[in-house]
Amino acid sequence: MCQECETQGLDRRQLFRLAGGGLTVAALLAAAGRPAAAASSASQWAAVPVTPAEALARLKEGNLRFVKDAQSCAADLSALRGQLAGGQHPWATILTCSDSRVSPELVFGGSTLGDLFVIRNAGNVLDTGALGTIEYGAEHLKSPLVVVMGHSNCGAVTAACDEVTKGSEIGGSIGKMLQPILPVALAAREGAQDFVAETVRQNAISGARRITEESDILRELVGSGNVMVVAGVYDITSGLVDFIEAI
Repeated sequence: MCQECETQGLDRRQLFRLAGGGLTVAALLAAAGRPAAAASSASQWAAVPVTPAEALARLKEGNLRFVKDAQSCAADLSALRGQLAGGQHPWATILTCSDSRVSPELVFGGSTLGDLFVIRNAGNVLDTGALGTIEYGAEHLKSPLVVVMGHSNCGAVTAACDEVTKGSEIGGSIGKMLQPILPVALAAREGAQDFVAETVRQNAISGARRITEESDILRELVGSGNVMVVAGVYDITSGLVDFIEAI
């Protein structure tokens, strides 16, 4: 069952909590005496219903629910749209591939409107646009978790691996877009039992590492404990996400 089914007919933002974790958003807003959209910049972190670790736990729990019971359900999206019209507070930011078999909202257990801040491109490449979007999600929307997620049988990574092993050059803008994957593929080639699979994994890890290496904003937020950055690989056959937290 998806998250929307579990809270159907109720305010999802008021119910988001994990075992052992803090106040609900409703309690926070009641204490503040104003809606989330009107919260000051100094108190916006408090308006986020989860810590980085709780956000990661929620993704893991949602992914297991997706694997066990991936059936869809009818969600009251019209009411939810009204609730979110004044602002958004996504609890996770996902950089992943544009592959049609990879849908973060489904992969993580029926996440719905307002939950995930998603960036997608071929090969989940951390380019300027992706990094700027991640910065916006973390700094302005107060999203406490960033996940760079590759997936099995990735066509973009396979093309990069073919360029390394066969000299097959990809033309057009996609060729330029895949340039950051090439050094990852070169490094992963040595001793890899499955060249493409290892490159997928290392590409996700590389992207996650580069976020804090190339962004002063994210480096500060991670250093303060307000944001966590992890990598992951989604298996398109089993539906499981292998999270890589030590990056």
